[in-house]
Order: sequence, then C-alpha cells, then structure tokens
Amino acid sequence: MPSHTSPAFALPPTTHPRRTLNIAGKAGSALLLLLLGAGVWRYAVNQSAAESLAQRTADSLQRSVIAVHPRPGEASRKLVLPASLKGYTETQVFARTNGYLKAWHKNIGDTVKKGDLLAEIDVPELEHELAQGRAAQAQVKARLELTRSTWERWRQLSETDGAPKQEVDEKRAAFLQAEADMAAATANVKRLENIENYRRVVAPFDGVITRRAVDVGSLIGAGTQELFALTQTDPLRLSVWVPQAYADDIEAGQSASVRPLGTQSQAISARIDHVAGALDPVTRSRQAEISLPNHAGQLLPGAYVEIAIDIAQKASPLLVPANALVMDKDGTHTVIVDGQGKIDLRPVKIGRDFGREVEIMEGIAANDVLVASPSDLLTQGETVSVVEAEGKSNEKLASRS
Repeated sequence: MPSHTSPAFALPPTTHPRRTLNIAGKAGSALLLLLLGAGVWRYAVNQSAAESLAQRTADSLQRSVIAVHPRPGEASRKLVLPASLKGYTETQVFARTNGYLKAWHKNIGDTVKKGDLLAEIDVPELEHELAQGRAAQAQVKARLELTRSTWERWRQLSETDGAPKQEVDEKRAAFLQAEADMAAATANVKRLENIENYRRVVAPFDGVITRRAVDVGSLIGAGTQELFALTQTDPLRLSVWVPQAYADDIEAGQSASVRPLGTQSQAISARIDHVAGALDPVTRSRQAEISLPNHAGQLLPGAYVEIAIDIAQKASPLLVPANALVMDKDGTHTVIVDGQGKIDLRPVKIGRDFGREVEIMEGIAANDVLVASPSDLLTQGETVSVVEAEGKSNEKLASRS
C-alpha cells in the first residue's frame, strides 16, 4: 500500500522580541528630538521677533537731531564805525558891536589867513561917541595941568610956612582928583577905540569860509547874530564813538583807516590821537579822536566816512549757524550732543551777528556737536540719535569718543 506523505510548505521566520523593541525606541527618540528642535527653533524665532520689536519701539521713541559743527572765526578783526569829518578848528564869527553891515570882503569857499578882513560894520553913533570921549579927555588934561601947577606952587609955599595947611591940602586933593579923572577919560577913549576896531571883523585863524549869514545893509547885533562860519581844513578832525563791548580794545596810537563813502577814493591810513577816559552814560560808548591830513583839500568837512579800527581778538571766536542758538528767559544757549549721545544745554556769549551765522565768544569748543533748530521738547541728559547736516548718519559719534 502506497505510503501517504503530507505536502511540504515554509513557515515565516519568527522576529525576536528584543529587536522589535529597539527599533521602536529609536523611532520615538527621533520623534522627540524633532519635536524638541522644533520647539527650540520656535522659541528662537519668537525671541528674535520680540527683540526686533523692542528695538523698533526704542528707535521710534528716541529723537533724531540734525548736527552742525562750529568753524573758526577771525583771530583779528576790523571794527567799522560811522563818523563825520570836521575841521580841526571850527568857529562862528559874531560882531562885537551894533550897527549895519557896510561891506563883506570874503565869501563862502574863500581861503583866509589869520587877521584877514572879513567884513566892515558901519556905526555912526560910535564915531560921535569917540569924538566926544576924546574931547572930554582933552578937557580933563587941561584941568590936570592947571591943578598940577597950582599944587606945585602951594607945595613950595608950605615949605616956608607961607600958606595955610588947609589950603595946601585942598590944592593937593584937587590935583589927585584931576589925575583920576584923566585916567578915567583915557580908559573911556581906549574902550571906544577898541569898539571902533570891532567894526572890522577879521579871521581868528587860517581856514576856509564855510558859511556867510549876512548881507550888506543888515542890522547887526553885538554877539547875537552869526556873520561867518570858519573852518580849518588841514588837518581835519573826526570823532568816533566806540561801543562799550570794544571800549577796552581802543587806545591812543592805534592804527585805523578812513574811507569816504560815495567816492572812488581809497582808504586813508590814520592813527587814533586821543581816547576819552570814560564812557558816555547815555550812549554807553567811548569817544576816540583822529586827525587826518588834508593837504590837497580833497576831503570836505561834514563828509560821512567809515572808520575801520584794527582790533586783536583776545580769544578766537567760533562761527555757528544762527538756527543753532536758543534764546529764552534763561538767556542765550546752544544744544550740544556729548560723546554719549546725550543732550547738554550750554549757555554761550555771542559776538557779531552776520545773519546766517553768529559769532560765539565763549561757551563752546571747536569739536562740539551742535543741534540745528533744536526742539523745545529736548531736555538735559536726553539720549538722541544724530544725523549730520549733510545726510550722513553719525549715531555712534565714533569720531568724538
């Protein structure tokens, strides 16, 4: 009987339990690491976003200012002031006697010498008065001679006791009275002669007639009416009033230049002759006087001129834009950004104002950074960002730190 055999088939291999466990553990660890990395990345992204937001917020809250820089001014300068030319000596000529103008011999623009006849005054009454005075003098002289001879005779008689003493004394007194009358009559004649000499109006010094105020036939009053104005034109004299701020910088012998305005003439070199020892209490200025040669007579008295005086600066000033200054109840100051980018309100002393620029005498240094058109909201110690006026950022102020 044939033998029966079972069909042949293969069984799947059996997996080891420990190996399966290892694979599962590795897969879990990888998933955990993936989740942990994702969390770290998310945290980093959030942190960066927060920092960026904080920085943007801080930047939006911090003010930005435009920086300007001072530049050196002039180490020396010329002080330019207005003045008017005057004659070295000027006077008005008046009459010393009453009368009518008989003739004038000099007119405006004429050059005269000291003692030249300018005008004559007709005084008929004075001539009669002088004649009367001389006649009275002659009468007194005759009486004086009589009393003198009489006194001599009585004096001789008194020596021999031939005359009463009373009569001798009377003759002597008459002689002394006649002498006194003679002295008075002589003085009166001299007075009248002097007054008669005043009929001739003469120039008191060399100069030029600048004004004539009378005509022939005009009634002249003694000392009340100007006849002529006389000016000495060589040299000329001018006075200039120096403001109090520069009063200490002016001294005698200092060089200056004078430029007539409205002409093509060049500036004329001159020197200060005299300086006042005090300030004018009204104008708060100091007077300086300059004499100017005028041999050719090209300069005219009364002309308007400009005087430039060389002044040495005690300290070199700095020039800053006018919009960098702040003027309030506390005075004039500038807004400066220090090396740490903080605001510093600093008072200053200003000099000349040139319009767009102002001279600063004290208060700032050449390397200071100033704020242009500072806002009223800026406070002392506030931190700001700085932008150069040319547009370049300078937030770190690396050049100053």
